[in-house]
Formats: sequence, structure tokens, C-alpha cells
Amino acid sequence: MVVLSVLYAGAIAALVLYGANLFWLAWVHARRDGLRSRAGCARTPGARSPWPTITVQIPLYNEALVAESVIDACARLDYPGLEIQVLDDSVDDTTAIVGRRVRFWQARGIDICHLRRGHRQEYKAGALAYGLSRAKGELVAVFDADFVPDRGLLRRLVPCFSDGRIGMVQARWSHLNADESVLTRVQAYGLDAHFAIEQTARMQAGCFINFNGTAGIWRRSCIEDAGGWQGDTLAEDLDLSYRAQLRGWQFRILSDVEAPAELPRSLQAYRAQQFRWTKGASEAAIKLLTSVWRSRHPARVKLEGSLHLTSSLVYPALVVAMLLHAPLLRLEHVGIGPGPVYFAAMGLGLVGFLGFFLVQALAQRALYPEWPRRLLFFPVFMAGSMGLAINNSVAVWQAARRRKSAFVRTPKYNTSGTTTWWRSRYAYMKISLVTYLELLFALYSLAGLAILLIQQDWAAGVFQTCFAAAFVLVSFYNLREAWLQLKTGLPAVVAAE
Repeated sequence: MVVLSVLYAGAIAALVLYGANLFWLAWVHARRDGLRSRAGCARTPGARSPWPTITVQIPLYNEALVAESVIDACARLDYPGLEIQVLDDSVDDTTAIVGRRVRFWQARGIDICHLRRGHRQEYKAGALAYGLSRAKGELVAVFDADFVPDRGLLRRLVPCFSDGRIGMVQARWSHLNADESVLTRVQAYGLDAHFAIEQTARMQAGCFINFNGTAGIWRRSCIEDAGGWQGDTLAEDLDLSYRAQLRGWQFRILSDVEAPAELPRSLQAYRAQQFRWTKGASEAAIKLLTSVWRSRHPARVKLEGSLHLTSSLVYPALVVAMLLHAPLLRLEHVGIGPGPVYFAAMGLGLVGFLGFFLVQALAQRALYPEWPRRLLFFPVFMAGSMGLAINNSVAVWQAARRRKSAFVRTPKYNTSGTTTWWRSRYAYMKISLVTYLELLFALYSLAGLAILLIQQDWAAGVFQTCFAAAFVLVSFYNLREAWLQLKTGLPAVVAAE
């Protein structure tokens, strides 16, 4: 009993800590006047300042359905002195598609080249480093295959580099298919909060922020001074960001400058993306935390950086809380639990929830005129976010054990196409141990909810409903996607995690 009580208290304490941090970020945001006040740099270059040369890098790996659209968008960018590198590590017909499109734009006078390494060592980081060694630009922009940058995007970001201390400028991701499904709306909700509140608030407070892997521009000398792209984590963007800022470089996030992109259209694609992001962030935390605390930054910056790097610990804390919530309340109900004082103290978990809610609410308010209506979606978003707790906890566990894994690209299906995603060549259903665990957690949470309702523990029943809704939603999507793919004859892969 003592062990279970301590584990549950530790999980709630972790959720309170990270929720309180979100509350602080929301407070920092609330002191500002909106997105327009956040740019932090001049919006036009000086009259005598020439536009610096830019190399645009497009890293690709088996992106046949979207390769043409991202190449065309980058070729149409309105910017003088532009070089484009298509960094193609593909092993399918993406290479042929890229070759045709590169020749098409070369014939029209665009400075564009098709670079292939012949291997995939260090994955995306290796491809970016390979391109950088051959780049002409003083600045380097990166666009992943699912992005379709607007013609004027570079001209809106580059003026920040008139300040020689700026090493990277990041645009906010917007969404080409946010309203396509519940799943895409959940993703858009979370990304909006990350860019509009978390990133900007950290920047405003003078804390570490990070390049998000795409839709940003680096100063080449900043990359080189920080040690270059390194592939020893799955979060090469987060890793380089911290190394650069530890060297004294400053970063900017322009939340009022949008870069449109496709959101993953299937749970399996979203699951793969979240696993890579979570594991990569955990690996970066292991690699960088010592350097952060040995740096000369103020203690508050080190603390916020530590919370940022270790935020993935929320997922195992959620799993522990979900497992123990109903059993401990049942034991307390029959007179052998930790007692009412203990559960009153655990009520501090509301602080974590409040921080989580405020960040989402303020992001919707900052970005959308119809934000009150959009807030009605928050319960669904919360369930969708919690539903991947097992998947992401496995990622944290693997990182803690120093277990390496491949950089699994997020499947892209091309939102402009007419073929449904489950008929795509890149669609598959991975029936892994995690998939079964999510179904078991759904049943377990529903059973716990029934017990709490029977013993008329209404307040605890509200929290248990959140847990149950999270895993019911994820399990529904698992079963739905498996059925859609099996019905159309696409493979359902059974594999260990």
C-alpha cells in the first residue's frame, strides 16, 4: 500500500510540476499584446543592406506523394540569390520524381540540385550536414516534404538576421488539413499551443527555444560554431538548438509568420511521429542537461531549459496515475487506503490541469477569432493527447536505456490528392504490443470508472472519465484503421515494439 501511494504521489507531483510550468508560460504570454508584438526583430532590411544568400534544403526519404509539391513551392519562393538542395536519401521512385522535377526547374533558370549520398547514415542530420558542406548560402532554410511555403516566407524571416547575434529564426506551422478529422484537429490544437504560447513565451522570458526541424532559417556560421548537425539523437533539431544557444547564439520565433504543412492523417503516422519526437527529446535531455547546468545562464533559464528538455516525463507519470487512481480510491473506500488527507493533497493535480488548459485556451484566443467555439473541442483534444501516453512512455523508456532506433519518417499522403490515405502506398497498420496495451487500458479504465460510480465517488469519476475517454478514443482509431486497411487489402503488420 505504501509503495502504491508513493508512486501515485510521485506521478501527481510530476504532473503538477510540468503543469505549473505551462501555467507560468501562459502568464508570460498574457503580459504581452499579441502575436504582432512577438517578432523581436525588424520586419524589413536596412536600405543599404543586401539580401544575404540562402540555401534551401529539402530533406527527403521515400516521399513520392509530396516531393513534387514541396520542390515546386520552394522553386517559386520570392527571394534573390536562392539556391535549392533536394537532399534525397530515398530508395523508391521518389528519386525519379525528384530528378524530373529538378530538371524541370533547372531548365527555367532556378539554381536547384539533386543530391544523393548513397546511404542513410545519421538519417536527417546526416543529410543536412552533407548538403551544408556543399551549400553556397550564408543562411540555410529547411523545409520538410509536407510543407508548402508561401512565396514571401523567406523575405519575412530574413530581416531578423540583421542582428548578428541571431542564429536561427523559426516560423509558426499552420495546417493544410486541420479540419479533416478529429485526429488532425487534435494535432493542430497541440501545435498551435506549442508555437503561439510555449515557444514565444520562452523566447520572451529569455529562455531556450528550439528549431522545430523545418520552416526555419539558420545562420550557417551558427550551425558550424555549435558543432554542426549530429545524428546521435532522434531530435537533431532540438540538440543543435541547445548547443547553439549554449554557445551564446540567440533564436527568434515569429508566431505571426505561417508555414503551411500537412498533418498526419492516420493514427499510425501520428504515433510514429510522436514516438520519434518523444524519444529524441529524451535522448537530447540525457545528452545536454549537464551542459545546461554547467553553463553561465541564470538559474531560472537552466530550470526552464530542464523542464523543456524533460517534458516527456509527463507520459510515464500519466500512465502511473491512470493505473493507480481507481485502485487507491477503491482501497480508501473499504477502509485500507491512504486516507482522505492524502487524496485532498493529490487534488493539487488540478494545478497541472489548469496550466494545460490555459496554454491551449490562450493559443486558440491568439490565433482564431472564433476561439470560444473552438474551446469546446478541448475535452476531445485532452483525450487524444493522453491516449498516446503508453506509446510515448515506451519512447522515454528506450531513451533511458540508451536503446537506439531508426529515424522513422512520418508517412505523408498529400492532402491535394483524391486517394484516401488508407489506399496510399505508405499506409500500413502496425499491430504492436502497445496497440494491445491501449485496448487493455481502455477496458481497465472503464472498469475503474464503473467502480467509482458504484461507490458514488463523483469527483474522482470525472478524472477517471478522462482516462477512459483517452484510451477508448485511441483504441477506436486503432480498430478503425486496421479495418479500413484490411478491407482494402493493405498490410496489417504484427510486430513487437
